This record gives sequence, C-alpha cells and structure tokens, in this order.
Amino acid sequence: MTTEKKVTLWIDGAKVTVPATWTIMQAADSININVPRLCYHPDLSVLGACRVCVVEAEGQRAPVASCCFPVAEGMKVRTSSPLLRRLRRDLVELILDNHPMDCQTCQRNGTCELQKLAFDLGVRERLFQGERKRFPIDKSSPVHRNPEKCILCGRCVRVCDEVQGVHNLHQQHRGFTNVVTPAHSRAMIDSVCIHCGQCVNVCPTAAFVERDATESVFEALANPELHVVVQTAPAIRATIGEGFGYEPGTPVTGKLVTSLRMAGFHKVFDTNFAADLTIIEEANEFIHRLQNKEKLPLITSCSPGWVGFMERFYPELIPYASTCKSPMSMLSTLLKTHYAEQNGLDPKKVFVVAIMPCTAKKFEVGREEHKAPWGAPYTDAVLTTRELIWMLKCLGVDFRDLQDGSFDSPLGESSGAGDIFGATGGVMEAALRTAYEKITGKELEQLDFNMVRGVEGVKEASIDIDGTTINIGVANGLQNAKTLLDRVMKREKEYHLIEIMACPGGCVAGGGQPYPPRGMHVLDPNLARMRAKALYAIDAAKTLRKSHENPSITRLYEEFLGAPNSHRAHELLHTHYQPKYPRGVK
Repeated sequence: MTTEKKVTLWIDGAKVTVPATWTIMQAADSININVPRLCYHPDLSVLGACRVCVVEAEGQRAPVASCCFPVAEGMKVRTSSPLLRRLRRDLVELILDNHPMDCQTCQRNGTCELQKLAFDLGVRERLFQGERKRFPIDKSSPVHRNPEKCILCGRCVRVCDEVQGVHNLHQQHRGFTNVVTPAHSRAMIDSVCIHCGQCVNVCPTAAFVERDATESVFEALANPELHVVVQTAPAIRATIGEGFGYEPGTPVTGKLVTSLRMAGFHKVFDTNFAADLTIIEEANEFIHRLQNKEKLPLITSCSPGWVGFMERFYPELIPYASTCKSPMSMLSTLLKTHYAEQNGLDPKKVFVVAIMPCTAKKFEVGREEHKAPWGAPYTDAVLTTRELIWMLKCLGVDFRDLQDGSFDSPLGESSGAGDIFGATGGVMEAALRTAYEKITGKELEQLDFNMVRGVEGVKEASIDIDGTTINIGVANGLQNAKTLLDRVMKREKEYHLIEIMACPGGCVAGGGQPYPPRGMHVLDPNLARMRAKALYAIDAAKTLRKSHENPSITRLYEEFLGAPNSHRAHELLHTHYQPKYPRGVK
C-alpha cells in the first residue's frame, strides 16, 4: 500500500498540508479561503479559461490561475492583494461589457454567479459602451440557449461531454464570433440534445434556461372555463423547501400541497399514485418476460432524458425498454379519461399541470404518443421546481408558515415505494418489492434493498427470488449508463432488470431543481444524498410501503383498467419508442 505524497505550503500566511496532486484552489478551499472563480466546477475537468481565480505565487513572474496551478513544497501564496483585486475586477468588467444589461428582468437575477462576483469585486460601472456580441436566442427546445449571455466558461460543454456523454455542445468560431452551440450551429431541437437540463444547472449565468411555462399556467388558473388540476413528482417534496430557506433534504410535502391550493388549483394530486401504478404494470411486464425468457434485460423507462438518449445512441436496446409511460404521463392520461368521466367533466376543459424536477419532461409532453385523441397533450404544462418556487413567491405565499395539507383522493394516495422514485435506485427498489411478492406469493420481510441505494454512478447486485438469481444494474448520469449499457451490448454479463436515470443522483438532482445554497453545487453527491435521504425517510414513515397494496390502485383496476397489462391498460398506460436522429441525418 502506497502512501499519498503530501506537501506543505502557506496560503495568506496559513500553513496547510495537502496531497501533492492538488491545485492551489483546492488547497485554499480546504482551509476555507475562498478564491473567486467562474469557469471552475469541482466535478468537471479543469479548463482555466476565465482567469478570475488568479493568485500570486512566490517565484512566479506573474499571477497564476489557482484552479489549474499545482501546489509545491514550501510554496507561498497570496490570494488577496491590490494587484489581484484590480486584475479580477478588470476581467469581470470586460465580461460585463460584452454582456446584456438586463439583470432586473433576467431569469437568473439573484442566483447569477457573474452578478454576485461583480458585486463582490465592486464593479459599479460599465467602462465600454461599444459594440458587443449579438446572437439570436434559440428557443426551439425546452432548453433555451442565449449566446449573448454566455461567458464562454465551458461548463455546459464539459457537463454534456463528461457527465452525460451526449457531446452536443461545442465552442465554435474564434474571437468575437466564438459561440457555444450544437454541431453545425443547429437548433437545439434538431441536435442530439436529450433536454436533460444539466447545462442549465451548471451555467453560471442565464445562457441556458428552461422554457418558461408559468404564464400559461397563470392564464389557465384565471380562466373560469377550465378545471385546472396539478400533480407533483416524488422529488419535489424533498427540494422545493430550498427555495424558501429550508436546509437541503427537508421534506415539506404538506406545505407543498397547501401552497398549490392557495395558488388556485382545483385539485392537487400526487404523481406518486401513478408511480405505484407504473410499478404494477412494470413488475407484471418484467415477470412475463422473465417467465418467457424474452427481451431481457427489462430496462426502466421513467426518465425522459434516458429515453431520448436511448433513441439517439442505443436504438438497438429499444425492444428491451419497458413500454410503460412515465408516472407523469400515466396520471395525466387518467385525469383526462377516468377522472373526467367520473366527475362529469369535459376532458378538453381539464387543464393538467405537472410539477417536475426535470426539463426533459417539457419535451416528453409534446411527443405525439403522449397526446389525446383530439390532438392536445395529456399534460398541458410542466413547471420545474424552480418555476413553481417563483410562482409561489409571485403570489405572496408565505411557505414556511403554511399548515400541512393532504392530496386529493383517490389519485393522491400512494405507498412509500412511490416516494423513492425520485432517488437513483428507487424505481428498482419499488419494482423488486412488488416483483418478489408476485413471483413467490410470500410476504417480503425486509423491504429496504440497500444494495441499490446511494449515489454511486453504477451499482450491480444479484438477488435470489424463489431460487432464481436476478441480476440487476442501476446507473445514474448517462456517462455511467454507457458503462452499464456497453456491458449489455457486449454480453459481458447477463442482466435481468436495469434502472437508468439520466441525471446524476436521479430526479433529486434533475435539470429543473433549485440552484443549491452557497457552499454546495448542483453535481455535489452530498446534495443528492441529502435530498434522497428525505425521500427514504418519507417511505420509512409510511404504513403502506408496497405499490401493489395501494387500495386506490386496486380499485382503479376493478373499476376502470380491468387487470395489469390488459388491453385497456396498454391502450392508456403504455407507449412506444423509435430511433431518433438530428433532422437531415439518418
């Protein structure tokens, strides 16, 4: 066993001993000395593009970029001086002079890293009023791209390459015309973008933002002819509190429900109900394939970012994907069929809003296979967690002082298995709880499948179910998914059931979740763990923890669907996929 080499250096007079492989910035962070930064992200490769993080290192003829300059034995570093302040301010001033002057109306106002850095450095005026870069805004997809607000930090390029493995974004051209764009300057909708929104999460400004659906929801709420209902995804209850000052990982389900009633929604339903329904359909689908030894492994299909990735990069695996719609799409379909029929409502007048952690959900609702017979989407509008936080603040809702409310029945009743859908491994665990009991006819004594919990990129396990060994795989973040899927493609291992979530950490770290509090970042595995812990706590506190024991689900089959995987269930709750290519490419 080799011991990692250490070096000792002094930063602003403070002695610190760190691994010899570290950079000056890492060493400074370890003793809580904050060096300003823009392009740097702790979970992405180091680019050293912005130079805002310059420091003075004794013996160097000029200040060095601390994000990429290695530490050395005996090094003496200054992170603050009149020279460094002037250099950093000059750099930020130059960036701002080539940036739109619309902070007050920008979606990132108050959460913009450039805005905060300019304030901290004392930038109080624009020095140059000449020509600045001009580019059209790309609003073709659920992820809007505004090159005029891009500061060329490269974070979006690196997260798309290194974390998601999509490689959709690139810096093209040079000098004044340098721009981040998909290949051949294609529109986002015509590129290989899977709409996961991780570029939105890591962008320090508003060069990438989600398509805003708040105005369409406000209009629907103000329309007396519409019956406006809302559903909330499992992960929302573990994250929305962050927008109102709660610590990450604080469950606020009851306050969320009450806030939505105050906003004016006629009914508040729980997407967890449809998560339970998804498990019933998916578990039966898995059991059928397992018993007939066909189309294995079964791969989950709840994550629309993963579905888009599969259609573009792994079309050979489409036959192995579950045909189940996502919980959101299942519930929206039921709301405009069964719910409308039971309540004497015109389904065309039922306006369905979904609160989702995911920008890819905005793309999912527009897919042709998720539209009603009359041509309108089953889900009329998708709001991200960030959008809902803004709407509630706009309405003056005092979230922290709200009383706890309850979801409307019957489409608001759910098991703990539905809650854990928002964490990576949660869909797998929920499916195993039901599949085990369906296959064996025995009650499962231990409901927690800890081997699939945690934010590790790839998890594998083998489970004995009544004498049959079931090999399972779980991946979160699509670069990790590639690792697992390549093993499937090369037949390196026989899997029976695979769960894939597009976003690192699962839905709790989706592309529409709140920007994290200072000191944390969106790809921080600790942030994902804290949010997931809230969902596991909700599950553990429930009496009902298995999807197939949800009495409202049982009644739904008795009164409307018939049986799991029946003709009617397939007609309403299942879908299909097909290979997708950028327009003009085949």
